Amino acid sequence: MSLRVLTLNIGSLLEPDWDRRRHEIVAWVDRLDPDVVCFQEVSEGAERPNTAGWIADAAAREWHWAFGGAGLATDLWPDTTTLFGSAVLSRWPVEASEYHRLGTAGPDATTDAMVDAVPWELFHVRTAGMDLFSTHLAPAPSHGAHRRVQVTEIDRIIKAVRGDRDEQRFGDRRQGLPAILCGDFNAEPDSDEIRYLCGLTDLDGETTFYLDAWRTVGDGSGYTNDWQANPYCAALNVHRKRIDYVFVGDAFVRRGNAGRVIDARVVADEPITGIVASDHFGVLAEIVWPDRPSDQNGAHGR
Repeated sequence: MSLRVLTLNIGSLLEPDWDRRRHEIVAWVDRLDPDVVCFQEVSEGAERPNTAGWIADAAAREWHWAFGGAGLATDLWPDTTTLFGSAVLSRWPVEASEYHRLGTAGPDATTDAMVDAVPWELFHVRTAGMDLFSTHLAPAPSHGAHRRVQVTEIDRIIKAVRGDRDEQRFGDRRQGLPAILCGDFNAEPDSDEIRYLCGLTDLDGETTFYLDAWRTVGDGSGYTNDWQANPYCAALNVHRKRIDYVFVGDAFVRRGNAGRVIDARVVADEPITGIVASDHFGVLAEIVWPDRPSDQNGAHGR
C-alpha cells in the first residue's frame, strides 16, 4: 500500500487567468487522484471564496481540506480581507492544523519589497495520523539569504512537531510515516537551501536530512519552472529550474518499508482543458505506507 502526494503552486491571486486555470487544476486533480494535496499561493477574502476550497468542491470526489494564510502588504494588495497562504486537501479528515509565518534575513539582505510584502509560510496538517507540511519560500533567485533563514526555521518547527518520533534508536524499526514536506521552495537543487535540507551542507552549524523524492526516483530534469515549456513563465529571464519538491523526513525506512519513495513525476505540465494549470508544474510522489487506513468520504470544508 502507498500514499500519493501532490504538490502544486496554483498561483490563484498574483497570476493571470485564474477563472480559466482553476478548471484545469480540477481536471489534473481528478486525473491524478492523489491521496493528499499541498497547494501554495492559495487565497481567500471577503469577496473571494477560498481558491483551494473551490477546487475541492469542484472535484469529482469529496475532499477534506484546511487553509492557513495571512494578509499581504496593502501596497501590493489593497484588500485587507485577503489572506494568502497554503492549503492541504486530504482523502481523510483533518485532525489538526497550524499556520507558521516564516521569517526573513532582514532588510540588509535585499532591497526587494516583495520579501516583506508577502507572507511566506509553513502550514502543518495532521491527517490519518501523518504530519504533512506545505511551504512557500521567498521567490527571487537573489533571495537565497532569506530562504536559508526559512529552511532552518522549517526544520526546527518540524522537529518540534514530531518530538521524539523521528529519533534514531539502534535496532528500532518504527511504525508510521515520517514527516512529509512539500511546496514551492523557489530554490534549485544545488542551492545551499536545498543542499541543507538534503543533509549535504550545514547552515550556521545546523544540520538535518530530508529525502528529495525526485532526486531519489525521478527521471530527467524535473523542471517545474520552465520558460521554454510554460507560457506563464515566458516573461522570466531565469534558468529553467526544479524548485518544487516533495521531501520525506527520515533517512531510514520504517516497518514495512514505510517512507520509501517509489515514484516521482512532474505533472500538470500540459493542458487538459486547453490552458496550462499554473506558472509552476506540479510534483506527484508515491510513498510506501503499509498502515494506510481505509478511504473515507466526508463533507467538504474545514
